[in-house]
Amino acid sequence: MITLASFERKIRRTATAIGALIIGAFSFSHSAGATPLPLFPFFMTPPMQSEPVPLMQAPQSQLPQTDDDSAVIEQPARFKRQIVNYATREAPGTVIIDTPHTYLYYVLGNGQAIRYGIGVGRDGFTWSGVQTVTRKAEWPAWTPPAEMIARQPYLPRHMAGGPGNPLGARAMYLGGTIYRIHGTNMPETIGTQVSSGCIRLTNQDVSDLYSRVSVGTKVIVLPMERRADNVNGKRG
Repeated sequence: MITLASFERKIRRTATAIGALIIGAFSFSHSAGATPLPLFPFFMTPPMQSEPVPLMQAPQSQLPQTDDDSAVIEQPARFKRQIVNYATREAPGTVIIDTPHTYLYYVLGNGQAIRYGIGVGRDGFTWSGVQTVTRKAEWPAWTPPAEMIARQPYLPRHMAGGPGNPLGARAMYLGGTIYRIHGTNMPETIGTQVSSGCIRLTNQDVSDLYSRVSVGTKVIVLPMERRADNVNGKRG
């Protein structure tokens, strides 16, 4: 026989259990609102696609040299291409090479010229005289002359034109000599005496000069002891 006291105890236990269920349901719905749980957690959702990892740029020294290589290697201010005052009796369009000061002047006339920084022949390999441009070439191939191979037998017998070629982006051949005005894949040598007699410019500068010079252009190469700012139309 169920007494009144035992019946009241059952009612109290039932009420306590129902209250716990209500509180648990409220807590669950609150957390689910903050972070919804998947209805079917056993289904795999596709992973989020992350941004691709950017490729590292090669160091400048490993990049191929182009017509704009002087933008890669900063030149001293005095070797940067610029228009300067330059008194000479030579006709506009004449090229004058100041060997001792490693400058090339392209005469504009009216007392002005474009001045370029250049590299010249090393000790014992400089020369002087008057020549004309007999041929022009873009990205020229290089065939070292026999005299150069005799001195440096390790040199290649022929090298196709391109960024790795020591003649650089452009070449202007002087008369019937072995000498050229050309670009270089070593722009850091501008301002030095390093070649076997050729005149070198940065690829950017030689491309600019190439666009101004024609076959037949007069080229005056001054000796080491002669100053280019004393040019007056006579050769010394």
